[in-house]
Amino acid sequence: MCATCGCGEAAGHGEHEHEHEHVMADGSVVRHRHGHDGDGHGHGLGLGHAAEARRVRVERDLLAKNDEVARANRAGFEKSGALVVNVMSSPGSGKTTLLCALLGRMKGRVGVIEGDQQTTLDADRIRATGAPAVQINTGKGCHLDAAMVRDALPRLGAVETVFVENVGNLVCPAGFDLGEAARAVVVSVTEGEDKPLKYPDMFASADIVIVNKCDLLPHLAFDLAALRRNIERMRPGVAIVETSATTGAGLDALVDWMEARRRAARAHG
Repeated sequence: MCATCGCGEAAGHGEHEHEHEHVMADGSVVRHRHGHDGDGHGHGLGLGHAAEARRVRVERDLLAKNDEVARANRAGFEKSGALVVNVMSSPGSGKTTLLCALLGRMKGRVGVIEGDQQTTLDADRIRATGAPAVQINTGKGCHLDAAMVRDALPRLGAVETVFVENVGNLVCPAGFDLGEAARAVVVSVTEGEDKPLKYPDMFASADIVIVNKCDLLPHLAFDLAALRRNIERMRPGVAIVETSATTGAGLDALVDWMEARRRAARAHG
Protein backbone atom coordinates (compact mmCIF):
# COMPACT_ATOMS: atom_id res chain seq x y z
CA MET A 1 0.00 0.00 0.00
CA CYS A 2 1.22 3.48 -0.76
CA ALA A 3 1.73 5.40 2.45
CA THR A 4 -0.45 8.25 1.21
CA CYS A 5 -3.46 6.51 -0.26
CA GLY A 6 -5.10 4.64 2.60
CA CYS A 7 -5.64 0.96 3.13
CA GLY A 8 -6.46 -1.11 0.07
CA GLU A 9 -8.25 -3.93 1.82
CA ALA A 10 -9.25 -7.09 -0.01
CA ALA A 11 -11.30 -8.78 2.67
CA GLY A 12 -12.44 -12.35 2.35
CA HIS A 13 -15.25 -12.61 4.88
CA GLY A 14 -16.24 -16.02 6.11
CA GLU A 15 -18.48 -17.21 8.88
CA HIS A 16 -15.71 -17.28 11.47
CA GLU A 17 -12.86 -15.15 10.17
CA HIS A 18 -11.80 -12.49 7.75
CA GLU A 19 -8.49 -11.58 6.22
CA HIS A 20 -7.08 -8.16 5.32
CA GLU A 21 -4.46 -7.60 2.67
CA HIS A 22 -2.27 -4.49 2.51
CA VAL A 23 -0.14 -3.78 -0.56
CA MET A 24 2.95 -1.81 0.43
CA ALA A 25 4.65 0.92 -1.60
CA ASP A 26 7.38 -1.49 -2.66
CA GLY A 27 4.83 -3.98 -4.02
CA SER A 28 5.10 -6.40 -1.09
CA VAL A 29 1.95 -7.74 0.52
CA VAL A 30 1.15 -7.88 4.22
CA ARG A 31 -1.78 -10.08 5.23
CA HIS A 32 -3.34 -10.61 8.61
CA ARG A 33 -6.41 -12.53 9.70
CA HIS A 34 -9.01 -11.90 12.38
CA GLY A 35 -10.99 -14.87 13.71
CA HIS A 36 -14.45 -14.68 15.28
CA ASP A 37 -16.51 -17.08 17.36
CA GLY A 38 -20.23 -17.34 17.17
CA ASP A 39 -20.68 -14.29 19.40
CA GLY A 40 -18.49 -12.17 17.17
CA HIS A 41 -15.56 -12.14 19.61
CA GLY A 42 -12.19 -11.96 17.92
CA HIS A 43 -9.42 -14.52 18.16
CA GLY A 44 -5.89 -13.74 17.07
CA LEU A 45 -6.52 -10.00 17.16
CA GLY A 46 -3.08 -9.44 18.66
CA LEU A 47 -1.52 -10.82 15.48
CA GLY A 48 -3.68 -8.53 13.40
CA HIS A 49 -2.75 -5.51 15.48
CA ALA A 50 0.92 -6.45 15.25
CA ALA A 51 0.68 -6.63 11.47
CA GLU A 52 -1.02 -3.25 11.40
CA ALA A 53 1.66 -1.74 13.64
CA ARG A 54 4.35 -3.21 11.39
CA ARG A 55 2.64 -1.73 8.35
CA VAL A 56 2.66 1.73 9.92
CA ARG A 57 6.34 1.40 10.86
CA VAL A 58 7.25 0.30 7.32
CA GLU A 59 5.34 3.23 5.83
CA ARG A 60 7.07 5.69 8.14
CA ASP A 61 10.45 4.19 7.32
CA LEU A 62 9.73 4.39 3.60
CA LEU A 63 8.70 8.03 3.79
CA ALA A 64 11.66 8.95 6.00
CA LYS A 65 14.09 7.26 3.62
CA ASN A 66 12.44 8.93 0.65
CA ASP A 67 12.69 12.35 2.30
CA GLU A 68 16.37 11.76 3.03
CA VAL A 69 17.10 10.95 -0.62
CA ALA A 70 14.92 13.87 -1.77
CA ARG A 71 16.96 16.29 0.35
CA ALA A 72 20.16 14.98 -1.23
CA ASN A 73 18.59 15.27 -4.69
CA ARG A 74 17.54 18.85 -4.03
CA ALA A 75 20.99 19.83 -2.80
CA GLY A 76 22.53 18.37 -5.94
CA PHE A 77 20.05 20.11 -8.23
CA GLU A 78 20.62 23.45 -6.51
CA LYS A 79 24.39 23.05 -6.74
CA SER A 80 24.21 22.34 -10.48
CA GLY A 81 21.59 25.01 -11.15
CA ALA A 82 19.32 22.50 -12.88
CA LEU A 83 15.56 23.03 -12.77
CA VAL A 84 13.65 19.84 -11.95
CA VAL A 85 9.86 19.93 -12.40
CA ASN A 86 7.62 17.14 -11.11
CA VAL A 87 4.72 16.88 -13.58
CA MET A 88 1.65 15.14 -12.13
CA SER A 89 -1.88 14.44 -13.30
CA SER A 90 -4.49 11.76 -13.82
CA PRO A 91 -4.04 9.39 -16.78
CA GLY A 92 -5.09 10.92 -20.08
CA SER A 93 -4.66 14.58 -19.14
CA GLY A 94 -2.24 15.07 -22.02
CA LYS A 95 1.03 15.33 -20.05
CA THR A 96 3.22 13.63 -22.65
CA THR A 97 1.71 15.50 -25.61
CA LEU A 98 2.14 18.75 -23.68
CA LEU A 99 5.79 17.97 -22.92
CA CYS A 100 6.48 17.10 -26.54
CA ALA A 101 5.05 20.49 -27.55
CA LEU A 102 7.10 22.30 -24.91
CA LEU A 103 10.45 20.68 -25.70
CA GLY A 104 10.88 22.52 -28.99
CA ARG A 105 10.18 25.85 -27.30
CA MET A 106 12.43 25.49 -24.26
CA LYS A 107 15.91 26.99 -24.22
CA GLY A 108 18.94 24.93 -23.29
CA ARG A 109 19.18 21.19 -22.94
CA VAL A 110 16.01 19.60 -21.60
CA GLY A 111 15.56 15.98 -20.51
CA VAL A 112 12.57 13.94 -19.38
CA ILE A 113 12.20 11.14 -16.86
CA GLU A 114 9.10 9.10 -17.69
CA GLY A 115 7.20 7.15 -15.04
CA ASP A 116 4.70 4.44 -15.97
CA GLN A 117 3.82 1.05 -14.61
CA GLN A 118 4.64 -0.62 -17.94
CA THR A 119 5.88 0.10 -21.52
CA THR A 120 8.30 2.67 -22.96
CA LEU A 121 5.62 4.34 -25.09
CA ASP A 122 5.91 7.81 -23.55
CA ALA A 123 9.72 7.80 -23.46
CA ASP A 124 9.72 6.79 -27.14
CA ARG A 125 7.50 9.78 -27.95
CA ILE A 126 9.82 12.13 -26.07
CA ARG A 127 12.93 10.74 -27.79
CA ALA A 128 11.26 11.25 -31.17
CA THR A 129 11.48 15.02 -30.51
CA GLY A 130 15.25 14.73 -30.13
CA ALA A 131 15.27 15.17 -26.36
CA PRO A 132 16.84 12.58 -24.05
CA ALA A 133 14.41 10.50 -22.01
CA VAL A 134 14.72 7.78 -19.39
CA GLN A 135 11.81 5.41 -18.79
CA ILE A 136 11.10 4.15 -15.28
CA ASN A 137 8.63 1.27 -15.05
CA THR A 138 7.23 0.97 -11.55
CA GLY A 139 5.42 -2.36 -11.99
CA LYS A 140 2.77 -2.35 -9.26
CA GLY A 141 4.01 0.99 -7.91
CA CYS A 142 1.66 3.96 -8.17
CA HIS A 143 4.24 6.76 -8.11
CA LEU A 144 7.89 7.64 -8.57
CA ASP A 145 10.11 8.13 -5.56
CA ALA A 146 13.28 10.11 -4.91
CA ALA A 147 15.62 7.13 -5.31
CA MET A 148 14.19 6.33 -8.75
CA VAL A 149 14.84 9.91 -9.87
CA ARG A 150 18.35 9.89 -8.38
CA ASP A 151 19.23 6.70 -10.25
CA ALA A 152 17.73 7.87 -13.55
CA LEU A 153 19.37 11.29 -13.74
CA PRO A 154 22.88 10.20 -14.81
CA ARG A 155 21.37 8.51 -17.85
CA LEU A 156 20.05 11.87 -19.11
CA GLY A 157 23.50 13.41 -19.40
CA ALA A 158 24.11 17.12 -18.90
CA VAL A 159 20.76 18.89 -18.79
CA GLU A 160 19.57 22.28 -17.56
CA THR A 161 15.90 21.37 -17.15
CA VAL A 162 14.41 18.01 -16.20
CA PHE A 163 10.73 17.23 -16.46
CA VAL A 164 9.75 14.23 -14.33
CA GLU A 165 6.50 12.89 -15.75
CA ASN A 166 5.09 11.02 -12.78
CA VAL A 167 2.78 8.01 -12.94
CA GLY A 168 -0.77 9.06 -13.84
CA ASN A 169 -2.43 9.30 -10.43
CA LEU A 170 -3.94 12.20 -8.49
CA VAL A 171 -3.31 10.64 -5.06
CA CYS A 172 0.01 8.92 -4.34
CA PRO A 173 2.54 11.13 -6.19
CA ALA A 174 1.50 14.12 -4.07
CA GLY A 175 2.92 12.46 -0.95
CA PHE A 176 6.42 11.75 -2.28
CA ASP A 177 9.05 14.49 -2.51
CA LEU A 178 11.46 13.85 -5.37
CA GLY A 179 13.73 16.78 -4.60
CA GLU A 180 12.08 18.84 -7.34
CA ALA A 181 12.20 22.63 -7.49
CA ALA A 182 8.61 22.90 -8.73
CA ARG A 183 5.44 20.85 -8.95
CA ALA A 184 3.24 21.18 -12.03
CA VAL A 185 -0.24 19.65 -11.91
CA VAL A 186 -1.97 19.10 -15.25
CA VAL A 187 -5.75 18.86 -15.34
CA SER A 188 -7.66 18.58 -18.61
CA VAL A 189 -11.05 20.11 -19.32
CA THR A 190 -12.40 16.62 -20.00
CA GLU A 191 -11.99 15.66 -16.33
CA GLY A 192 -14.53 17.88 -14.60
CA GLU A 193 -14.35 21.02 -12.49
CA ASP A 194 -14.45 19.14 -9.19
CA LYS A 195 -11.03 17.45 -9.36
CA PRO A 196 -9.29 19.97 -7.04
CA LEU A 197 -11.97 19.33 -4.42
CA LYS A 198 -11.78 15.55 -4.76
CA TYR A 199 -7.98 15.41 -4.70
CA PRO A 200 -7.00 18.35 -2.48
CA ASP A 201 -3.49 17.19 -1.55
CA MET A 202 -2.40 17.12 -5.15
CA PHE A 203 -3.59 20.63 -5.93
CA ALA A 204 -2.52 22.05 -2.57
CA SER A 205 1.07 21.05 -3.35
CA ALA A 206 1.16 22.64 -6.83
CA ASP A 207 3.40 25.51 -7.87
CA ILE A 208 1.54 25.77 -11.16
CA VAL A 209 -1.69 24.22 -12.45
CA ILE A 210 -1.90 23.68 -16.19
CA VAL A 211 -5.44 23.47 -17.55
CA ASN A 212 -4.96 21.45 -20.71
CA LYS A 213 -7.02 20.56 -23.81
CA CYS A 214 -8.72 23.95 -23.80
CA ASP A 215 -9.33 23.60 -27.54
CA LEU A 216 -12.11 21.16 -26.59
CA LEU A 217 -14.05 23.71 -24.50
CA PRO A 218 -16.54 24.57 -27.27
CA HIS A 219 -17.60 20.92 -27.34
CA LEU A 220 -17.98 20.40 -23.59
CA ALA A 221 -20.34 21.42 -20.83
CA PHE A 222 -17.42 22.58 -18.71
CA ASP A 223 -17.29 25.54 -16.33
CA LEU A 224 -13.75 26.89 -16.58
CA ALA A 225 -14.44 29.63 -14.04
CA ALA A 226 -15.61 27.01 -11.52
CA LEU A 227 -12.42 25.01 -12.04
CA ARG A 228 -10.31 28.10 -11.41
CA ARG A 229 -12.28 28.84 -8.22
CA ASN A 230 -11.76 25.28 -7.00
CA ILE A 231 -8.03 25.44 -7.75
CA GLU A 232 -7.74 28.75 -5.88
CA ARG A 233 -9.63 27.26 -2.96
CA MET A 234 -7.03 24.50 -2.63
CA ARG A 235 -3.99 26.66 -3.45
CA PRO A 236 -4.63 30.42 -3.19
CA GLY A 237 -2.48 32.46 -5.55
CA VAL A 238 -1.12 29.49 -7.51
CA ALA A 239 -0.13 30.16 -11.12
CA ILE A 240 -2.77 28.85 -13.54
CA VAL A 241 -2.06 28.54 -17.26
CA GLU A 242 -4.66 27.44 -19.82
CA THR A 243 -3.14 25.45 -22.67
CA SER A 244 -3.78 23.38 -25.74
CA ALA A 245 -0.98 21.17 -26.99
CA THR A 246 -2.95 20.80 -30.23
CA THR A 247 -3.26 24.49 -31.13
CA GLY A 248 -0.29 25.79 -29.12
CA ALA A 249 -2.46 28.13 -27.07
CA GLY A 250 -0.88 29.07 -23.74
CA LEU A 251 2.41 27.29 -24.43
CA ASP A 252 4.43 30.51 -24.64
CA ALA A 253 3.12 31.60 -21.24
CA LEU A 254 4.00 28.18 -19.84
CA VAL A 255 7.52 28.36 -21.29
CA ASP A 256 7.94 31.83 -19.78
CA TRP A 257 7.00 30.46 -16.35
CA MET A 258 9.43 27.56 -16.70
CA GLU A 259 12.24 29.83 -17.90
CA ALA A 260 11.71 32.16 -14.95
CA ARG A 261 11.98 29.21 -12.58
CA ARG A 262 15.12 28.00 -14.35
CA ARG A 263 16.76 31.42 -14.06
CA ALA A 264 15.94 31.40 -10.36
CA ALA A 265 17.44 27.90 -10.02
CA ARG A 266 20.64 28.97 -11.76
CA ALA A 267 20.93 32.10 -9.63
CA HIS A 268 20.48 29.99 -6.49
CA GLY A 269 23.07 27.49 -7.63
